[in-house]
Amino acid sequence: MKKKKTENGKTNIKAKIHETVSGKNPLARYVGSNWWRYLIGMVSLTISVLFDVWFPLVTMSIVDDVIVGGNMAMLKTDLTYILIIGFGRALSQYLKEFFCDVSGCRVASMSRKNLFNHIQTLSKSYFNRNNTGELMARVKDDVDKLWDVFGFVGMLTIEAVGYTIGTVIAMVRLNWQLSMIPILALPVIGGMALRLEKKLDKVYGDISEQNAVLNTVVQENLSGVRTVKSFAREDYEIDKFRRNNSKYSELNVKQAVMMAKFEPNMGFIPKIMELLVLLAGGYGVINNKISLGVLTAFIQYANNIVWPMQNMGWLTNALAAGIASNKKINKILAEKPEIYDDEACRELINKTGDETVLEGELKFDDVVFSMDGNKILDGMSFELHKGRTLGIMGVTGSGKSTIVNLIGRFYDVESGSISIDGTDVRKLPLRAVRSCSAVVTQDVFLFSDTISENIKLGSKASMSDETVNEALRLAHASEFVDKLSLGSNTVIGERGVGLSGGQKQRVSLARALARKAPILILDDSTSALDMETERDIWKNLSQMKDVSKIIIAHRISSVSKADEIIVLDNGKIAERGTHNELLARKGLYYSTYEAQYGDYHKALEAIGEEGLICQ
Repeated sequence: MKKKKTENGKTNIKAKIHETVSGKNPLARYVGSNWWRYLIGMVSLTISVLFDVWFPLVTMSIVDDVIVGGNMAMLKTDLTYILIIGFGRALSQYLKEFFCDVSGCRVASMSRKNLFNHIQTLSKSYFNRNNTGELMARVKDDVDKLWDVFGFVGMLTIEAVGYTIGTVIAMVRLNWQLSMIPILALPVIGGMALRLEKKLDKVYGDISEQNAVLNTVVQENLSGVRTVKSFAREDYEIDKFRRNNSKYSELNVKQAVMMAKFEPNMGFIPKIMELLVLLAGGYGVINNKISLGVLTAFIQYANNIVWPMQNMGWLTNALAAGIASNKKINKILAEKPEIYDDEACRELINKTGDETVLEGELKFDDVVFSMDGNKILDGMSFELHKGRTLGIMGVTGSGKSTIVNLIGRFYDVESGSISIDGTDVRKLPLRAVRSCSAVVTQDVFLFSDTISENIKLGSKASMSDETVNEALRLAHASEFVDKLSLGSNTVIGERGVGLSGGQKQRVSLARALARKAPILILDDSTSALDMETERDIWKNLSQMKDVSKIIIAHRISSVSKADEIIVLDNGKIAERGTHNELLARKGLYYSTYEAQYGDYHKALEAIGEEGLICQ
């Protein structure tokens, strides 16, 4: 395993942070990497515009030289020019569309990859503050708007500007007095477009935000559809969706109303301009001030210059939407991961150049941790030596799961230290710290894939089928997996739908065992199992002498065989010792034991007394 590479060849978190250009949006770099495509596209666009500007001049020649002048020899030349213009424009339009669209697609793809990579580097606390629907909207919808800006819309905007400039120059060269009519109309249309852009800028931002909210509502309902049905909350969720959908619709209607107010003027003013050109030009022809061919060319130019004006509102809208989306993307890219590899972190490379595997000697030394101003752990100290088992118990909110998050360094301690193999985890590469432990939680997440691929998660290229089968056996999952039609190659639905809670927990346990990490953490991971299956699993786990185990549970049966048990209360260790030692103290652990087994013991005693009476 080489330096700075994971087993599947992906760069580590630190490299990804540098790849995302320290929170900046590297659009200029992405555009620059496609410079030759954009260059071909822009050259083709320029040629296409020149052909469009040239065509009215050929028409002018046909009218003045051929029709009016009677020069039939010129007709052949003009027809040849028309064929050249037709073929040349078709080819240049194709090259323009192809290279500009491909470039826009590549820029969007790079931006989406950069954004997704950056999101992957962000710490767990960021995802606690932001919902999935919003992030999905940024990665999909907002990047698509950038695609428009750097693809079709951007290309069309440049073409509109270039064509307007070329047409104005051609008209001025033909007759500067007559060209004043369309030139004076341009600022009016431009001013209207700017007003429209300012009004739509905020609307586009609101639409984007509401789109994220709507995505969240849909995503949560589809993911939790079974919970919704279990509580018969379909009507409530439908109403919630309806409210958010109505708000989204209202914002789009507001946008449409703004467009509708401007569209009549955007269409009316060009028609007035064309009429004035025809009247003024016709007067010039009658008075022999301009030729009929010049008027014909002018009318063509006036007709053709209308499309950039009429599309200016739509183009500015699309550009405004792209700018608004870019701001939202930049907001995410500006986020800094709170947890990352320190510059001085120790590389775990041995003399052969391979990565050194951590042994898993874990130590908490007077750890203090707070979140949102609330102290969760206070003076937490314990050690876990290789091959030993630590049991952790405590009421809900006592800090049990926080210990798991700190071991994986999803958060950093406020004071004190957590060390693995004698080195503070803050001085170790994140990848090494997180590879050191395999976690099984009560809330199981399984991907919509085969059971085998779920177990191979993170090691799909290197893990063998034998390892998968052995892990399934140790987790007592093979007994139901083997009965499936395709065995471990059976595809399970999203989040493991189709499997029972206990089956999902066993597949999740198999996934952790297959990883063969030196520390195995079971966070209330057998809560859905029956006592017999749980006992058999603990028997298998107890035979794994090289693996350190942390068992977090509410059931005494889950931790009773641990080498040491700590009982948490308000973020502190209230009691510690073996099962028998804690029972002898008759403290919190004993109270939990009595709550779970008290009635059972009383029943045994009653049976014993009756037996004595019978004797």
